[in-house]
Amino acid sequence: MSGTWNPLPEIATALPLGTIRPRGWLERQLRLQADGITGRLPEVWPDVGPDSGWLGGDGESWERGPYYLDGLVPLAHVLGDEQLIAQARPWIEWMLGSQREDGFFGPTADEDWWPRMVAAKVLIQHAEATGDPRVVPFLLRWHRFQLAHLPARPLAQWAKARGAEDVLTIAWTRAHLPAEEAEASGWLEDLARLVLSQTFDWDTHLIERVITGQAQVSAHSAHGVNVAMGLKTGAAAQLVDGDPGHRARTEEALAHLMRWHGQAHGWFSGDEWLGGREATAGIETCLVVEMMHTVEVLAKVHGDVVQGDRLESLAFNLLAASCDPRMLAHQYHQQGTQIEVSVAHRDWSFSSDDANMFGLEPHFGCCTANLHQGWPKFAANLWVRDPDGGLRAVAYAPCTIDIDADGRPLHLDVITDYPFRDSVRILVRGGDRSEPASAAAAEVPLRLRIPSWCDEPRLVVDGEEVRVEPSADGHVELRRAWRGDTTIELTLPMRARVERRERQAAAVHVGPLVMVANPGENWVEVPDAPGLGEWEIHPRGNWSWALADVEQAGAWQIGHGEIPAAPFAAGEALTLEARGSRLSQWQADGASATPPPASPVLEHGPVHGLRLVPYGTARLRVMEFPVIGAWLSDGNEDEF
Repeated sequence: MSGTWNPLPEIATALPLGTIRPRGWLERQLRLQADGITGRLPEVWPDVGPDSGWLGGDGESWERGPYYLDGLVPLAHVLGDEQLIAQARPWIEWMLGSQREDGFFGPTADEDWWPRMVAAKVLIQHAEATGDPRVVPFLLRWHRFQLAHLPARPLAQWAKARGAEDVLTIAWTRAHLPAEEAEASGWLEDLARLVLSQTFDWDTHLIERVITGQAQVSAHSAHGVNVAMGLKTGAAAQLVDGDPGHRARTEEALAHLMRWHGQAHGWFSGDEWLGGREATAGIETCLVVEMMHTVEVLAKVHGDVVQGDRLESLAFNLLAASCDPRMLAHQYHQQGTQIEVSVAHRDWSFSSDDANMFGLEPHFGCCTANLHQGWPKFAANLWVRDPDGGLRAVAYAPCTIDIDADGRPLHLDVITDYPFRDSVRILVRGGDRSEPASAAAAEVPLRLRIPSWCDEPRLVVDGEEVRVEPSADGHVELRRAWRGDTTIELTLPMRARVERRERQAAAVHVGPLVMVANPGENWVEVPDAPGLGEWEIHPRGNWSWALADVEQAGAWQIGHGEIPAAPFAAGEALTLEARGSRLSQWQADGASATPPPASPVLEHGPVHGLRLVPYGTARLRVMEFPVIGAWLSDGNEDEF
């Protein structure tokens, strides 16, 4: 069907990489990453060292070099870090210089389609940050090669599971063509449809055939990371066929997935393969960062607030917990309820005994290469630009933004300690300070996300309260001519809320944060470990707690303290004063907790205060709690 591609659906677009600059706690988190595992990885891990096949060497030539660059490049540009930019440059230049006349590129030692999908993402981010004019022609030649060779050598295995990534690249290339070339770009639509035809139908599979318990055999369709990446396939298809119905099918697919594998933090297990609903099932770090990328795509294509809710829940809970607080090491699998970090047998669907350790390369090196994209892409996608030019808040974190709005400069300074506090202050400056008051204003709507968990938001603009009436997609729009300085204050009151789980166990949430009990942590460094450090963690106290008075959870006191220099280190940034009791009958099974006893629990110790902390700050934690029977939790346990 070669010819002119139908107009691309009107969707939001990312701001050019580097337009959003992190500030406050988020900048500190990214700086820890830059000074730690990302900035120093080539020094300690040969797979991304100078012998990498993606630098022209004879080393690893598959996905690890591109994976690493998929985090290093956005990290370098969101921080504006010239040292990191220089560190990424040889990789970019080698990729661009490796292209043959027929359009193929990359190491000849491995001609798999899959790693080139990741490499193309890297080049797109480089182009968006730098304006490099070589990237679009490079991708056009690559896409010509694909169109010629995919019919005889179709996507298979990892590439078949992850073909949506290629469709996104094709759509980006089409959107960045000069006008005269766009008129004759119908062949790119042919290619996009060909790739979709060879990509696994994730939505249908998850709706009709998703496995209903822990996977016992290896299959690409049950691989947790593949699932996380596959959930953007419907959105990618919408870019080609313009059908908004893909959103409903993806939501149905995700609901089926959560029905059988969802955990209390809001995400599905994947300790290599889908692992069921228990709080001790693992989640791979690759799954976390790839699910974040998927949600970032869905936020642009679908535009509803639930995508921002999801992105925050991933970043502030699972991503934060996946590394040690200084970002020197990571886990391959984390557990929602995690009572020790050690080399030990756990009931994974498939993984080795060291997968739970904080280290350089626990179990397998994919996460070592891939974890780097999480925080920088989160920062780069905090705000997006809607088709009408409006700025939309996807997630909240401290940052600054400088854009062109209707031909005029517009500056936003987002000042907040969210998610550790419930207020977001946005200083908007339209125009240049040196301009006269009569100068033209910057006219662009600002759309502020109201999280779905927030019942009583409050919005004040320049001291005047504004009625909060969210649109159908959950945003409050401020449409005005921005001239001079405007102060927006958005308050998102947070109260504890309780979710009931299997056996009527309880999980506790405050705003976007999952709240957990932490037994204290004894970090034991492993001597002579490779990399930047390796640790076991053992509990300092009791972990087997039950909750009491959950019906009054909304009245539990939330406390605030200083946010640590390492934002997700243990501390007092946010605490919740719950009520609970020790349970002698809740025991461990080796290195993992057994499932919580069925609630209501009638035999327990004295009920007293139980401090809960954010999931992302606790590397040992209990996420799902048994609940004490109400008739025993009224404060009269000593009467008879």
